[in-house]
Amino acid sequence: MSQNREKTIIFTSVLGIFANIALASFKAVVGMLSHSIAIVLDAVNNTTDALSSVVTIIGTKLAGKPADKEHPYGHGRAEYLTALVISVIILYAGVTSLFESIKKIITPTTPDYKPLALVVVAVAVVVKISLGLFVKSTGKRVHSDSLVASGQDAFMDAIISVSTLIAAAVFLIFGISLEAYLGILISFMIIKAGVEILRETLSKILGERIDAEMAHGIKKTVASVDPEIRGAFDLILNNYGPDNFLGSIHIEVPDTWTADKIDIVTRKIVHDVAEKHHVVMTAVGVYSCNTKDDSASHIRTQVSKIVHEHKDVLQMHGFFVDEKEKIMRFDVVVSFDSPDIKAMHLHIIDDVRRAFPDYDVQIQLDYDVSD
Repeated sequence: MSQNREKTIIFTSVLGIFANIALASFKAVVGMLSHSIAIVLDAVNNTTDALSSVVTIIGTKLAGKPADKEHPYGHGRAEYLTALVISVIILYAGVTSLFESIKKIITPTTPDYKPLALVVVAVAVVVKISLGLFVKSTGKRVHSDSLVASGQDAFMDAIISVSTLIAAAVFLIFGISLEAYLGILISFMIIKAGVEILRETLSKILGERIDAEMAHGIKKTVASVDPEIRGAFDLILNNYGPDNFLGSIHIEVPDTWTADKIDIVTRKIVHDVAEKHHVVMTAVGVYSCNTKDDSASHIRTQVSKIVHEHKDVLQMHGFFVDEKEKIMRFDVVVSFDSPDIKAMHLHIIDDVRRAFPDYDVQIQLDYDVSD
């Protein structure tokens, strides 16, 4: 993690802490004086936002620690754990607010809205929208899920504050108190935000599909290293934190290439991908393509037709025929939409073997892990 990125996240989080503590203090006092459960719950929500920013700072400092013997790939994933903690804090605040609102429905109190209370809430809307825009844009710029989540939560707070103003207007005009019911609505909005952050964070921890634009960009870079590269396949990226990827890929090259040529090209691939995409390629595998046997192209066309008759097959690559040993080998990529991927694999093997009974057919099953 770069020092500039870490400083930006910490500065933004500290700004959020001060803003939320100030808002929470004013709202808590105003809410208690006006007997408004909605304003009090809004203050509680601001307090959890400040606590979330504290957790973000701690997580950022942990993620910024350099790699060591026990953690050779760094500590970047600590940021995902930070977002996980934030989601739990938000969920706790939402559930607590829900119970308090239900209590107010059972034993209602009449709110006493004063001009100061409404002014504080109105100012809070402006502050929260401004803070949300700044934090979210900063989070996207430095690829910080925690900041993006905090920014989104700030917009949610602004909506909550607006709904409080609406409830106050309804009470002042019609004498109908929506306080407790508004509190329930606020609680559900808080819980929803917590669940969304939790779901997104768990998805990243479990391992998400590679971004399509990023995958296409890396494959294009790899294929452009040498004009004789026939294609780039099997891209796998392992995420060790924001902007910290380790990966591997396969390339198809002519069977005439020497070990020296392969060494030069694969080293350039590693260099170019790191420079253009900030991804460390830990391995570059090689598929050899037939160039010495004219019949191989004809066989490949026939096999490709057989393979792609199966609707769930997305790709065939790494095709090579050894006419001397009568060995045929290639990989197939099967969609996750297939009802039975392994059965599909065996079916393809049987079909190709029936068409080419004289060959030892070796088909490697690949999963659809990148576009």
